[in-house]
Amino acid sequence: MTRAEKVICFIETLRAPDGTSVGTPIWLRPWQKEIIEAVYGPQDEEGRRLVRQALLSIARKNGKTSLVACLCLAHLCGPEAIRNGQLYSLSVDREQASILFNYAASMIYMDDELSSRLNVIESRKQIVDPISGSKYTVLSGEKKGKMGKSSSFICFDELAEFGTDRTLYDALMTSTGAHAEPLVWVFSTQAQHDLAVFSQLIDYGEQIKEKGREDPTFKSFLYEIPMDLDIYDEANWPLANPALGDFRSLEEMRNFALKAKSMPSAEATFRNLYGNQRIDAAAHFITPDLWRGCGGAPDPETFDDRVWWGGIDLSSKNDLSALILVSQAEDEIWDVLSFFWAPGDNLREKEDRDRAPYTLWRDQGFLIAKPGKTIDYAWVAAKIGELREEFNIAGIKFDRWRIADLQRELNAAGIDNWIMGQDWKEGDLGPRPDGLCLIPHGQGFKDMNPAVEILEDMLTDKKLRHGMHPVLTWCASNVRIQSDPAGGRKFDKLKSTGRIDGIVALAMSLNGAVTQEEEKESVYEQRGVLILG
Repeated sequence: MTRAEKVICFIETLRAPDGTSVGTPIWLRPWQKEIIEAVYGPQDEEGRRLVRQALLSIARKNGKTSLVACLCLAHLCGPEAIRNGQLYSLSVDREQASILFNYAASMIYMDDELSSRLNVIESRKQIVDPISGSKYTVLSGEKKGKMGKSSSFICFDELAEFGTDRTLYDALMTSTGAHAEPLVWVFSTQAQHDLAVFSQLIDYGEQIKEKGREDPTFKSFLYEIPMDLDIYDEANWPLANPALGDFRSLEEMRNFALKAKSMPSAEATFRNLYGNQRIDAAAHFITPDLWRGCGGAPDPETFDDRVWWGGIDLSSKNDLSALILVSQAEDEIWDVLSFFWAPGDNLREKEDRDRAPYTLWRDQGFLIAKPGKTIDYAWVAAKIGELREEFNIAGIKFDRWRIADLQRELNAAGIDNWIMGQDWKEGDLGPRPDGLCLIPHGQGFKDMNPAVEILEDMLTDKKLRHGMHPVLTWCASNVRIQSDPAGGRKFDKLKSTGRIDGIVALAMSLNGAVTQEEEKESVYEQRGVLILG
């Protein structure tokens, strides 16, 4: 049996850690076996593996993480294990790093032999093999403590996320010199630009193939849809997705492709994460035509007896703050009411900075700009009080930034308020508190991704009626999107071309409204209580 065949046989004794085949023995596909054979097959005269670095770039949801975990175990306690081996996997942050560890740990727990042999230390994200003395440790992107390693096996998970910063990459690459057969695996979807470390590695691999350069120590496997091919032609999709129609869902890819045709940001995401193209996924989120398609004016005559949900983005006291209310009308369209604040002093200087007609919007009544160098949250609190008298506001989602300042002004104005999960949460005895319900809403990928998706679906399906409010429309034209390796998305304030506070507040309000309306009926049936947040 060859060395590559031993690795393949070992992996196929493991069990799938997730998906529809969870718990069943892993079955490597022919394309996966070809990768393993190309890396572990070539040897020198003394039987040592020739390949020292291998790169796999592939679209998301094609089994990359589970393959990485399998290879880690093969080097920890399988046919590639050595005495006192030091194995590391590195990701840009702790959350991403934990995904790979959890895959490996799950496969160990499902295998009686491995679970009795290996020690899984969850708190340290570490797996130890007492028999060989080898140790696998998960590292995250912080630089401190990563120097001085002596690595026999390294896996860079989603190296594209490191961008142009090669500090950790170089430090770990130089840590393999003490071992006879070190191996570095690099797994990632494509980076966004040519200067990224991962892009340089891909380009080096392509040069080897195209120009016939000799480097038996480096193997590159690139699955992509070339830029000159139609990204929406399904016949091209398997080029970046070898598992398409197998364990990679064709239906899900079709659904996202339909969305990408009408949303620029979704198209960029589709090209990068589904087509594995080298493209910046931080594209403009909303086209003018798409926004105008939802520009109808809400009818105040229909507002009676409706429930409203809010989202508030306070930003800095020196910048724009926004409160958005949404409510679903009888025609199932969500009406949008917009309120904005900015400091009144130096408003013309802010116009030059942001290239926005703040004074005109103030004079037209679309922007509240009271005298002062900073926003006086007392005016915000007063407006919320007025709106509560007029509308049935079920809750307002908020970013934690400056929320303490707003609460102080709400209390000073005599407006009872309470924070979901802090002042009252599911399971507490007694009824929910009276007053204004404030619901925390994080700004990271976990909380913002569903909000982005809901807003995107509403725009695409023309389920919004925002009245072309000029400040909100300006915010919509500025929005850009940031994606993570798992396909999660959030608004990118740094790359956006202007203020986006209104769209952030709109997305939060819709997220609160849609999710709570979906849960309301089942919660009433089960508990008789409406859970907010």
